[in-house]
Amino acid sequence: MRSCTARASLCGCVTVVLLAALGCGYQTGGRAVRLPADMHTIYVPAFANQSHAYNLEQKLTAAVVRELRSRTNYRIVTTNDGTADVTLNGKLVSTTIAPLTYNAQTGGISTGLIFVTIKVSLVNSKGKVLWDNPNWLYRDQYQLSSSAKNFFEEESPALDRLASNFANSLVSDILETY
Repeated sequence: MRSCTARASLCGCVTVVLLAALGCGYQTGGRAVRLPADMHTIYVPAFANQSHAYNLEQKLTAAVVRELRSRTNYRIVTTNDGTADVTLNGKLVSTTIAPLTYNAQTGGISTGLIFVTIKVSLVNSKGKVLWDNPNWLYRDQYQLSSSAKNFFEEESPALDRLASNFANSLVSDILETY
């Protein structure tokens, strides 16, 4: 009889522990978009640029628009027609490249780590800030060409990859905050 009572008590304890572990609130990232229910349209104006990087803000804006369109069911607009529920504002604050590896033959940088700092906010039509990060930092590895002849051929695809990865990271951060 004691054996049955001990087993039942042990089973009860194991069940309580399992239920507590299952109810701890763990969930996988990127699983659900939980922005406000009354939000249907996002206006994404061209990001401002106060950095020294030429044209990078345009690539970043276009990549963020593509990412929002592919990952959400919201209507994304790039012109202010007054119908948007929220606005995603961005200002490219700075870009920095730190050398990682050098070319042994030329002594020049062959791989760098690029840091992009952006001020970004999601604001509803009434002016309420839904999400804000005044110092959002993105970093990625950047391959530099070893010859001046190939530099311009490789720069555009590298910046496109950088913008795509940046947009993926930024949109994930916004969507997973909620």
